[in-house]
Amino acid sequence: MLISGNKVYSKLKYESGAHRVQRVPVTESAGRLHTSTATVGVMPEAEDVDIDIDPKDIRTDVYRSSGAGGQHINKTSSAVRMTHLPTGIVVAMQDERSQQQNRAKAMQILRSRVYNYYREQEESAYDEQRKSAVGTGDRSERIRTYNYPQNRVTDHRIGLTLNKLDKIMNGDLDDVIDALILYDQTQKMEQLNNG
Repeated sequence: MLISGNKVYSKLKYESGAHRVQRVPVTESAGRLHTSTATVGVMPEAEDVDIDIDPKDIRTDVYRSSGAGGQHINKTSSAVRMTHLPTGIVVAMQDERSQQQNRAKAMQILRSRVYNYYREQEESAYDEQRKSAVGTGDRSERIRTYNYPQNRVTDHRIGLTLNKLDKIMNGDLDDVIDALILYDQTQKMEQLNNG
């Protein structure tokens, strides 16, 4: 699902992990408590990759073409090799007769390859972030328990227990989110003071 709004990720990022639900289903004749686990991953929406390449990041070498083509290719340095320095991607072009044509074609291919490079980097970073956000789904990794019979919600990371599951299930998450934000900020301040 996609949730949009003002500072939505900064508030919901703490929901990543295993959520445990304890309830007595209506079909349970003996009144036994059933436990289910749902694993949640919260990710920011991926931004578009910027493919504007800074000319300072490109080294261009010009050389004479090789291969068939008559006398023309031996007289002019029409072949072009472009290297994108930050990524090490190299594109060489000698198909066209003029250096300008080869340069334009090489730039077009370079742009495409650099775009793909950064897109793949972003996807693998996203996959890694998703993996760490979701975890294995093991019950021992649970971050929160929702206990219906006792109308109780417990966030195990910060030891917060609230007896208002009904309100939380209707979207009133402010008490939980505010406590998690405060805890996170306190942790970061302690790291700064100790580091």
